[in-house]
Amino acid sequence: MRYDLPSDQIPTAWYNALAHLDEPLQPPLHPGTNEPAGPDDLAPLFPMALIEQEMTAAPWVDVPGEVLDILRLWRPTPLIRATRLEAELETPARIYYKDESISPAGSHKPNTAVPQAFYNKSEGITRIATETGAGQWGSSMAFAAAQYGIESKVYMVRASFEQKPYRRILMETWGSECVPSPVDDPSSPGSLGMAISDAVRDAGGRADTHYALGSVLNHVLLHQTVIGLEAKEQLALAGETRPDVVLSSHGGGSNLGGIAFPFMEDDKVRLLAVEPTSCPSLTAGEFKYDFGDEAGLTPLLPMYTLGSHFMPPSIHAGGLRYHGSSPIIAALVKSGRMEATAYPQSKVFEAAVLMARTEGKIPAPETAHAVRGAIDEALAAKETGEERVILFNYSGHGFLDLSAYDAYNHGQLVDEG
Repeated sequence: MRYDLPSDQIPTAWYNALAHLDEPLQPPLHPGTNEPAGPDDLAPLFPMALIEQEMTAAPWVDVPGEVLDILRLWRPTPLIRATRLEAELETPARIYYKDESISPAGSHKPNTAVPQAFYNKSEGITRIATETGAGQWGSSMAFAAAQYGIESKVYMVRASFEQKPYRRILMETWGSECVPSPVDDPSSPGSLGMAISDAVRDAGGRADTHYALGSVLNHVLLHQTVIGLEAKEQLALAGETRPDVVLSSHGGGSNLGGIAFPFMEDDKVRLLAVEPTSCPSLTAGEFKYDFGDEAGLTPLLPMYTLGSHFMPPSIHAGGLRYHGSSPIIAALVKSGRMEATAYPQSKVFEAAVLMARTEGKIPAPETAHAVRGAIDEALAAKETGEERVILFNYSGHGFLDLSAYDAYNHGQLVDEG
């Protein structure tokens, strides 16, 4: 029940969701003037190629051959039908997951880290500053920077820095410097918004340095669409016409967009975001312009947000502790094209353990939210007797998150961190 594509079938162009929206996105606003931000405003932080991708209306964007050469180290990733999980649930639904955990960093994040490093290197940048929540993005950028001989520094949210020391070791092994954030307040557990502020300050103060972001922005989600594009081909190999629902966990939107965007033009496919109840930007946030970081250094983006100063509890799904959302994801939710739901930690880890004991896969806490959503979709199909086809993104493994499983297994995991 595993569906593989040969290496020569890796997607050679990214799907640009921005070009397929019913209405154009509202523009980003300059943080100082509140006027629409142009390419020159973004140039201190990003290479021009990424700025162009951020704004392009082209339906497809070619993947550079030099990027494909590195992506082929692990891509295409397998599509797997979760037959043992289906049997345990006694559901008529067919559950498929795209296994992004086989990348060098163990998650989907290298899909965008590699092209971001490539474009920065091509523009003569020799150093990258970035942030990370649970460490998946930081380790992915450390890996990608090493491939191109670029120096990197990662500001890791302090709560995760302390919970997940092996993520730091992974980054350092690839040659990156990893420090806890916020740098100026050791008593704070930190947030992704604070870590972004630290990284942007770093990049803005050095001519040799650019900033790299692991989620939220259009070009980041663009790069992730290799996931859904491969999944389309693999579902056809499995004999499926289309999925009935495509879902994934939601923090900033990168892995969700990656699996869902290539299906967004098919109105018969439901799209579903799954987020934590402790950081519910889509299900409880307000749609408005907001800063992407806590200090107000980044452009204002139209998004669902809990407020840039929101401090989420220190849940184990550190990659989902973000106050806002991708503007494209927000537009899809606002229009009704995408649904959103939220779960507490206990329900998420209950689902994760069930997957581990049936399919043998131990998901990252972030990924476990998607597992929870897929299980509930399968149980709903069981109630109605519907042969529903469910596709979710298995965005990363939990091998470096075992302290969270230890807490759950011994009854010490609390819902709010």
